[in-house]
Amino acid sequence: MSIIATTLQVILLIVVVLTIFNIIIFVHELGHFLAAKWRGLRIDRFQIWFGTPIWKKEINGVQYGLGWIPAGGFVALPQMAPMEALEGGTKDEKPLDPITPLDKIIVAFAGPLFSMLLALLAAVVVWGVGKPADFIANTQIGFLEADSPAQKAGLQIGDKITAINGTPVNGFAGTLNSISERIILSRGEQISYTVERPGVAEPITLKSGFETEKTHWFQRRGLRQVGIEPAGDAIVGDVSPKSPAADAGIVKGERIVSIDGIKLYSLQQFSQYLRDQKWKPVRLSVENSSKQLREVEVTPEVPLKPAGSDPKVGILWDSKSEVDIRIVHPGPIQQVKDSLHMMWVTITSVAAPDSNIGVDHLSGPVGIAKMQYQLLQTENGWRRILAFMVLFNVNLAVLNMMPFPVLDGGHITLAILEKIFGRPVKARPLEILQTVCALVLISLMLFVTSKDIGDSFGRGKDKTQHETVFP
Repeated sequence: MSIIATTLQVILLIVVVLTIFNIIIFVHELGHFLAAKWRGLRIDRFQIWFGTPIWKKEINGVQYGLGWIPAGGFVALPQMAPMEALEGGTKDEKPLDPITPLDKIIVAFAGPLFSMLLALLAAVVVWGVGKPADFIANTQIGFLEADSPAQKAGLQIGDKITAINGTPVNGFAGTLNSISERIILSRGEQISYTVERPGVAEPITLKSGFETEKTHWFQRRGLRQVGIEPAGDAIVGDVSPKSPAADAGIVKGERIVSIDGIKLYSLQQFSQYLRDQKWKPVRLSVENSSKQLREVEVTPEVPLKPAGSDPKVGILWDSKSEVDIRIVHPGPIQQVKDSLHMMWVTITSVAAPDSNIGVDHLSGPVGIAKMQYQLLQTENGWRRILAFMVLFNVNLAVLNMMPFPVLDGGHITLAILEKIFGRPVKARPLEILQTVCALVLISLMLFVTSKDIGDSFGRGKDKTQHETVFP
C-alpha cells in the first residue's frame, strides 16, 4: 500500500472515530433538547464540545455551535441550575418563567435516557449482525514464566484452573469471569487458585502473590500479573524460506505436537525450550491435516536480523488459533446487563483500597478515541465498534445519573431537594459548588487523558508469537 493510500486510510479512520464520538454526544444532548422543548423551557444554546464556540449559528432563538474543548457537549437551559463555568458564558439575560421540579427532573433524565436508548439500538444491531466472540475458552496453563509468582506457588504447565479466589472461572480471557480478568481484578495480597492436575484425582488449592508491570510516572500503573499463559495448539501459519523448518519439510497448517518427546502446550513453551537448548538439534512431532504424525529433526539457527535474536527454526505461528473469533449474536438485554456489570466491577475496583485498579486506569476522550481507532483496524472492526457503543452509552447514561453537581443526576437531586423544601437551592452557594465540581471533573479528565497519552510511549507492545524471518 502506498504512503498516500495509507495516509488517506488513517485520515478516514480518524474521521470515523470523531463522527462516532460526536454522534454519541449528540444523541445524549438531543434528549435534553427535546425534553426541554416538550416542557416549554427556554433554550439558549445547543453545543457539541465545551468552551467558546469555534462555529455557531442561531436558528429560531437557539444558538447551535461547536466548542473548542473536545470533551462533551451541552444544552444551555438557564431555567435549570446555571452552568456558565463549563458552558462558556450565556446570552443576554431575559426574564425567566419559573419551571417546576418535575420539569427539571424530566429534562435532566432525558439525556441518560437517550444514551440508554442508543445503547439498546446498538445492541439490537449487534444482535442482528453479530460480533466476534473474542474469547479464549481454554483454562489450561500452557506456559509459566521463570521465577514468576505462579511458578513459585507450584502451578504447572498442563494444570486446569477451575476457580480463582473461590469463584469459578469462565475461559482464560474475554469475560469478567475469565482467569486473566480475575487476576487483574483480584484484591488483597494473595491470589488463590483451584486447579485440576493431570494424574491427580482431587482438585488442588494453591496461593500466589503477584507482580505488576513497571511503568513511568506519566503512564498508568501496571496491572496484576502472575506469569501464566493459556494452552493452545502450535499451528504453523507459515514457514520462512531456507529456514531449518523449511528444510525439514514443515508446511503451513501443520501442528507441532511435541518437542523432544515433551507435550507441547503453547507457542511460548516452544520458544522457551529453544532458548534453553540453545543450538542443539530438537525432534519435533508434527501432525498434518490428515491427523498423521511424523518425526522431524531441526537445528535452531540465529537469524541475521534482528541482531542478538534467540535461536529460531523459521516457523511463523498462527496466533489466531488461540482466540475464538466466531461471530456470536448476544441478546440486546444481555448486552446491556453485561455492560452494567462491567461498570459496577470497574467502579467497585477503583474504590477498593486493596485493589490495583485506580482512577488512572479510567479512560478519557483520547483513550476512548484511540480504542475505537484500534478496533476499526481489526477484522470485523465495525462489529466491534457497534458492541463498544453499547458499553460506552451504558457507561455514559449511568455516570451522568450520579448525584453530583454539573451531572444530570446532580440536577435531579437539586430538583428533588427543591420539591422537598419548597424553594430552589440558593444561587450563590450552588454556583460555587458547581464551579468546584466542574474543576474537579475537568482535572480528572485531564489526568486520565495524560495517562491515555503517556501509555502511547513505551507501553502496549504486543508480545510477538511468530519467529523472525530468515534471510
